[in-house]
Amino acid sequence: MKALAVNKSRLFLMLISAAILFLQTGCWSKDEIEDLSIYIGMALDIGEQSKVEKALEKQGAGYARKKAMTFTIQIINELKGGKGDKTPAAEQKAYINMSETGDSIFEMIREFSTRMERPVIGHHLKVIVVNEKLARRKRMDQLLDFFLRDNDIRPSAVVFISKSKASHTLETQSSTVVPAFRLLGITDNQYRSLKIMSPVTLAKLEGKMHAGMSYVLQNVVSAKGEVAFSGAAVIKGSSQKLIGFLNEKELVGLMLLSGQGKGGQIKAYHEERGEVISYEIKKLESKINAIVKNGKVTFEVEIETTGRVMEEWTPSELEINEAFTKQTEAAVKEEIEKLVLSTLAKLQDKYKTDVAGFGQRLRIQHPKVWEPMKKDWDEEFSQIPVTIHIKSKITEYGATSRR
Repeated sequence: MKALAVNKSRLFLMLISAAILFLQTGCWSKDEIEDLSIYIGMALDIGEQSKVEKALEKQGAGYARKKAMTFTIQIINELKGGKGDKTPAAEQKAYINMSETGDSIFEMIREFSTRMERPVIGHHLKVIVVNEKLARRKRMDQLLDFFLRDNDIRPSAVVFISKSKASHTLETQSSTVVPAFRLLGITDNQYRSLKIMSPVTLAKLEGKMHAGMSYVLQNVVSAKGEVAFSGAAVIKGSSQKLIGFLNEKELVGLMLLSGQGKGGQIKAYHEERGEVISYEIKKLESKINAIVKNGKVTFEVEIETTGRVMEEWTPSELEINEAFTKQTEAAVKEEIEKLVLSTLAKLQDKYKTDVAGFGQRLRIQHPKVWEPMKKDWDEEFSQIPVTIHIKSKITEYGATSRR
C-alpha cells in the first residue's frame, strides 16, 4: 500500500510539471538576433561630420544639435558572407562602423534608427575609446553618464583614451579581425608586459568619479589599421578632465609603485661592462605605508620583485657565481628605482595628482588624519615626502647550462 501511495504521488508531480511546462510561452518580448544590430565598440571624438552625414544633411536629414562630438559605434557584421551579397567573404570585414555627430549620446544612438533597418543594442559593448582632445575639453563623468545609466550596457565595458582619433582605433585592414575584440584581447597580455594596465571598467570608474579621485586610463594609439598601447592618460579627480600623460616608462614605474603589475620585463645594463640584462618579473609586491609622526605625514614604499634573467650579453667565459648574481640584482634594482622615482616626480611635481593609491593607504591606516586632508588630497600629496625601498631577487637564469 505504501509503494502504491508513493507511485501515485510521483505521478501527480509529473502531471503538475507537465502542465507548468505546457503553460509556459517563453519570452513574449524577445527580439531575434538577426533583427538586431549588436554594437561592441564605441568611440568619442571632437565633432567632425563624415561625408555621409554632410550629404544626408544637405537633403534635409538634419536636426537641432550642437556638433560637439562625433560618436562612432562598431557593429558585428552578421551578414558577412551571407546569401545575396556578391562581395567575396574574404574581402568583407567582420564589422561595420557608423558615425553620428551631435551633443547628446542618447540622441545620436536613437538617430541611428533613422538610418538602419535593425535597432542597435548595447548588451555586448566591450570597449569605449575617448579621444584626448575631447577628454581635455569635457568632463569624463559627463562623457560617460549615458553609459552608466543605460541598463542595456554592462558595467564591464573597458574605457580607453586615445591620443589619435578614437574612431581610428576601431579600424583594421584585416577582414577577420574585429577591432573592439582586439583591444580587449591586448589587455589579457598584462602578465607579459608592465606597459599594460589592468582593464579600467565602467564599474571601477563610477566609484572613482563619484569620490572625486584621480585615476589613469590606458592610452591606445593607431596607425594604418594597427594599434598599440602606449602609456596612460592622467585624469584629475577635481576637474574630471585629462591633464596629461605618462609615457611608457612612467607607466611601468606606476605599475611597480602601485604593485598592479602582473609580470613583465625590466631591461638594465651591467655597471662595469655595460651589457644588456633582461630581467623577467615573476612576482611583484608593493606595500605603501603611511607614517604619521608629530602631525607630519610621510610615506614609505617597499617594492619587492623576484624573477629570472632571460637575456644577458656577458662573455661566455665569465662565471655566473654569487658575486655576478649580486651585481646583476643591483643593476635591476637601480633600473627599477629610476623608473619609480621618475614616475613619482611627474605625479607630485608636474601633475600634483595621486593615481598610485597613497591616499587610500592613509585613509585606511590613519582615518582621522585623512579626514581633513581628503578634500584637497592631490595638492596635499604633492608636498608629502616619499621614501622608496627596493629588493630584487634573481631565482634562476633560464635553461642555460652556463654557471
